[in-house]
Amino acid sequence: MTCTVSLVVLVSCESKQAKKPARPNILFIFSDDHATHALKAYGPKANNPELVDFIQTPNLDRIANEGVLFTNAFCTNSICGPSRAVILTGKHSHFNGMLNNDTTFNAAQQTFPKILQRSGYQTAWIGKWHLLSDPTGFDYWSVLTRGNGQGSYYNPIFTEAEGQQEETGYTATLITDRAIDFLENQTEEDKPFFLAYSHKTPHREWVPAPEEYDLYKDVDLPLPANFYDEYENRTSATREQEMEIAADMNERDLKLIYPDYMNEEQLTEFAAAYGPENEAFREANLAGKSLTEWKYQRYLKDYLRSVTSMDKEIGRVLDYLEESGLSENTIVIYSSDQGFYLGDHGWYDKRWMYEESLRMPLLIKWPGVTEAGERIDHLVQNLDFAQTILDMAESPIPADMQGRSLVPLLKNPEDVKSWREYIYYHYYAYPDWHIVRQHYGIRTDRYKLIHYYTIDEWEFFDLQNDPNEMNSQYEDPEYQELITSMKDQLQEARIHYGDTVNLQPTSKYHR
Repeated sequence: MTCTVSLVVLVSCESKQAKKPARPNILFIFSDDHATHALKAYGPKANNPELVDFIQTPNLDRIANEGVLFTNAFCTNSICGPSRAVILTGKHSHFNGMLNNDTTFNAAQQTFPKILQRSGYQTAWIGKWHLLSDPTGFDYWSVLTRGNGQGSYYNPIFTEAEGQQEETGYTATLITDRAIDFLENQTEEDKPFFLAYSHKTPHREWVPAPEEYDLYKDVDLPLPANFYDEYENRTSATREQEMEIAADMNERDLKLIYPDYMNEEQLTEFAAAYGPENEAFREANLAGKSLTEWKYQRYLKDYLRSVTSMDKEIGRVLDYLEESGLSENTIVIYSSDQGFYLGDHGWYDKRWMYEESLRMPLLIKWPGVTEAGERIDHLVQNLDFAQTILDMAESPIPADMQGRSLVPLLKNPEDVKSWREYIYYHYYAYPDWHIVRQHYGIRTDRYKLIHYYTIDEWEFFDLQNDPNEMNSQYEDPEYQELITSMKDQLQEARIHYGDTVNLQPTSKYHR
């Protein structure tokens, strides 16, 4: 009996030793324009600390609580298509060719999904793509088509390799259905998967699912402290923009005109929820601050409602991973293409190098590697995502990618002795929607230097003393030595990243 048991144990041990551990599956959950201050796990924001009490994102918070939250994750170019191109290629906009949303992404170039595919991963992208070209490097893809690739909140058109399919229903739900269907059909146990599960939400014009139509109905959301910003002590570009809630939101944004992509049944339900408030608004004939604050309430409630609708769909996928047993060997990553203004500075949209649009959420749960509830403060960017995912997958990392793998930070951040001292940013799209001037700059853990190079204006912020970026200290004598040093660092960054072509010098600091 003893010999038999020992033999069985020995065979069992030899069998386990001979079996190579499987590479992890990777689920990349991606959203559009999700500000970190609209995700409860990130906690209160300095200029509107009470808002966090109203945010309902239990499933995204679940990823943060079971994994890692990056407190200082930033984009390289705060606009939808370019951010996606940076993530796919691991290269800044000037190298991947996607400077603005009107450019067609060169799908023939190197991307991390192609490398994953070659190294044995099943790859898929489902949902918003928004790169004006068919996805490449994916075994399966199903992407939103209506609205020049933006998609619609209801009744979307999905384009796949076989053609187009028009569906009926709420888009976030239909994207989730496709994602779960892909997960259910992973039958090759020796072949891991990479799935990009990509939402349109909460991109403009912020239409929630019917279940959230009445969320926040009887409450007033708090105003940011700088909602009535007069744009003093900063660049003249802040006064040229066209992204103010007071002046630039249209009737479609405010649901005074109903969505034109809904069917009769959906419109009836929508009108029942929004019609009485719209009628009361028109009868009130508001003006001045009362009108501006009504617009803010309508906008922000719909934005947060949409986030909650998306969060519920993400919860369905997380539940499926648990129920199917896939969660044990699946890395879950959540991020968005950039941040967004929630009335901060009186604005909506993104584009600027100011914190609200520069910051992006980044949550990672890696079973057996990440510590539950950990927060990492190192400066990271979407530039790092490609290398990180390839590193997680034990796939080759091309030398021409420009970011850094976050795997060392995920495994043991305390052992990482050398990391970047600043991040580099460059926004190109002018003239364009919202009229934000071109600018580039660097941000350290405390300071930020921005150059609006076509008008040769500079801004410098001490984020510790001025977290809401209300007063540029560029002319302050106390900071001149530091500013000079940071200008040298900015030039070093431009040279390091190869971002010096086709930009004419506009000051003595360009050499």
